[in-house]
Amino acid sequence: MKLQISSRLAVYAVLELAAEPGRQLSATEIGETYGISTHHLSKVLHTLGRAGLVRSVRGAGGGYQFCGNPKRTTLIDIIGLFEPVRGDEPAGQAGYETAVGAALGIVLDEIDEIAEATLRSITISTMLKIVARQRRPEADRTAAQ
Repeated sequence: MKLQISSRLAVYAVLELAAEPGRQLSATEIGETYGISTHHLSKVLHTLGRAGLVRSVRGAGGGYQFCGNPKRTTLIDIIGLFEPVRGDEPAGQAGYETAVGAALGIVLDEIDEIAEATLRSITISTMLKIVARQRRPEADRTAAQ
């Protein structure tokens, strides 16, 4: 499954901000961590703010904070803000009206359903645990050098 860049940036930002509740990070800090455009990330953070997942804190030392519930917020809550989770049917494309095209459509629908169910079942809290597991071997490799 491929995610649009806005969806990826949103997941990165939410995970960075949710990793330490109460911590504020600027779009620049998050952008530098992932090597991404601060301008694009600012637009993504604005959308996340309108959805009530992050809030901006003004002033010196200001930035963004995660304000959602990490145990209830799922990946589909974030990704769904930026793109449809289910693919569009290729109606009108060559072969779509044939038995093979219909069969392929059924299989693609099943893939979409599985992807949606997976995204709906993974919370931010779960993602943070997966991230922590990924960082441990990385830290072990660094310590061994």
